[in-house]
Amino acid sequence: MRLLSTVLHSIEPLDEQAMASARERLDSLTKPPGSLGRLERIVERVCGMTGRMPPPLGAKAAIVMAGDHGVCEEGVSAFPQAVTEQMVLNFLGGGAAINVFAKHAGAEVVCVDMGVAADVSHPALVSRKVGRGTANMTQGPAMTPERATEAIFAGIELVESLAGRGVKLLAVGEMGIGNTTSAAALVCALLNDATPTTAVGRGTGIDVAGLARKRDAVERALAANGLLGGARDRNEVDPAYALSALAGVGGFEIAGMVGVCLGAGIFRVPLVIDGYISTVAALVAARMSPHAPSYWIASHRSEEPGHGLVLEALGLEPILELGMRLGEGTGAALCLRIVEAGVDTLVSMATFASAGVSGKLEAGE
Repeated sequence: MRLLSTVLHSIEPLDEQAMASARERLDSLTKPPGSLGRLERIVERVCGMTGRMPPPLGAKAAIVMAGDHGVCEEGVSAFPQAVTEQMVLNFLGGGAAINVFAKHAGAEVVCVDMGVAADVSHPALVSRKVGRGTANMTQGPAMTPERATEAIFAGIELVESLAGRGVKLLAVGEMGIGNTTSAAALVCALLNDATPTTAVGRGTGIDVAGLARKRDAVERALAANGLLGGARDRNEVDPAYALSALAGVGGFEIAGMVGVCLGAGIFRVPLVIDGYISTVAALVAARMSPHAPSYWIASHRSEEPGHGLVLEALGLEPILELGMRLGEGTGAALCLRIVEAGVDTLVSMATFASAGVSGKLEAGE
């Protein structure tokens, strides 16, 4: 297996020349400069991500990674663990919200079994199963560093495969009963100002007693894996510590999404990130590579309380705020058309010169 450190060093900064060309083109279009607001900044960044101006339009894919979590033994979810397998089959059958939203966006749904605790069989399933669910993180590591690394590479290789067959824009989401508990533990391990109180939310809709159990499970998991506080600056880039935290309290699908986030930078494919769990995977990736976050677009702000902490830490401003907390990649899929519309504006909108429209007067004219 390739060394993870070698792969991390292959992620480069955005292409400044492509971004400058995009700004010049945007300012020449028949509109007041900057009047499309944040959409213009997104378009500039997409040019920087791809290294091309205009960036290529083409096929889109919504990746949904699935895995089960041993921490479900602690009563942290309102739904039984069997729902993970059932929802994977729902994705494959086209009946979930992500299928509806991806269809509207013209995107393929790529469902990946990273660690479902059952044998799922379907011709459309991408099987990258690392294990049949993680161990209970309150009692020790959820997985070994070797398995976490294997899952990361599975995500990287998936992006490589999709890019190789012409996919130009990606969305990423997940499915895994118990994974908001795992995500909250990772937030506490990777952000200096995060605690179980601020990072843990109701997830699938647990009651007050369930929320208390969930916070207690996160606290015990952090202690069991040596991730509580200490002198370490958890806000810094530190690949070894990030991998240790991921192995300790992460999930196979979260590790797979870490790979997708890194793969976006390696293969220069713009990536739209979904909600809380997906953004936490991005946080892990950001702790591994300083340039990786430049290749991501935040889709929406989840109702999960810890999501805002993670978005702020990553310096990402979400496009939408709809009070969503479903996961699956639904928020990311909704934003694919918005990103695509911005790029199409860059390509198709008339300039002042080509339309014969008077432009902005310069001082002294």
